[in-house]
Amino acid sequence: MKRDLTILLIVYSAVLSFACSRAKVDGEKTVRTVKTDTVRVYGVLEKTVFPAKVKAASDVSLAFRIAGPIAKINVDAGRYVRKGQTLAEMDVRDYEIQLSATEAEYKRIKAEADRVAELYNKGSVTPNDYDKATYGLKQITAKYDHHKNALADTRLTAPFDGYVQKVYFHTGETVGAGIPVIAMINAGAPEVEINIPSSEYARRDKFGDFFCTVDVFPGKIFPLDLIGVTPKANLNQLYTMRLKMRSGEKDTPSPGMVAMVTIQYKPAQSELVSIPYSALREDHSASSVWIYNADNHTVAARNVKISEILTDGTVVLSEGLTAGEIIVSAGVHSLKEGETVKLLPKPTSSNAGNLL
Repeated sequence: MKRDLTILLIVYSAVLSFACSRAKVDGEKTVRTVKTDTVRVYGVLEKTVFPAKVKAASDVSLAFRIAGPIAKINVDAGRYVRKGQTLAEMDVRDYEIQLSATEAEYKRIKAEADRVAELYNKGSVTPNDYDKATYGLKQITAKYDHHKNALADTRLTAPFDGYVQKVYFHTGETVGAGIPVIAMINAGAPEVEINIPSSEYARRDKFGDFFCTVDVFPGKIFPLDLIGVTPKANLNQLYTMRLKMRSGEKDTPSPGMVAMVTIQYKPAQSELVSIPYSALREDHSASSVWIYNADNHTVAARNVKISEILTDGTVVLSEGLTAGEIIVSAGVHSLKEGETVKLLPKPTSSNAGNLL
């Protein structure tokens, strides 16, 4: 009797343990494993490559606006200078004397014109005398301003931040107005210049993105922005295109370096994308897909518009998706809105085909 009771207790404990474990399994939330794919642009991006030369954003030759002997050159070739910094100075002696004489004449004529204007207001002078005094004052004022500007022009200043490329004259030499004295290059983002044939120029409205590579920076790509294309061909029937490197890039190429510029054209149907046919689900005559949210690992339905079904098992869509989005590509009919899922692990090289 005691032996039978012991056996009964063992059986009861086993049944109770199985029931508890079964309840635990049934209470757990099952997370489905799904296979995903990336939405791709439909069509192949066309591109062409052209040799190019890196140029400074600005390459200017600076000159005095007046003539005279150079009193001082403040910079050497290769020096970095700031905008407004004085690069060279001209002998100011003659221009100071000229301004002093004009200033004295200006004060005399202005005082006389003021007296005539006062008498004219009282009716003591004729309108003709008043007009002569007014015109005389305007004439001497213009001359006075001109000579003040001439004195200010004895200083040659930098028009932008950059580097002194070359100094053509030295202290003591006399230069004429407009004769280049110092050459400068802009320190801003450099430009790239290429020549394209008429066949490429004719479809310039299809240009998409631009970038260049330089041999001295292996593996680095420099994005470019289009400045413009000259509307007239040169003697070689080529059209010059100017592009600018984006500011903020580190280790940008220096002017004079050789580069290779790539022009990427816009796809013929840039709004079309392709997905696997298995990612589609039909619901009440509407086609939709499951979008995978990588932040919270959930899925959400989105309606799409089919443009074409291809024989290679892919579908071309005209609405609903953009390239780069992640969609569920298998098991789409068993999912629910907002359901949490986990991604199917990719097969390793030691377990090709998930055979193990």
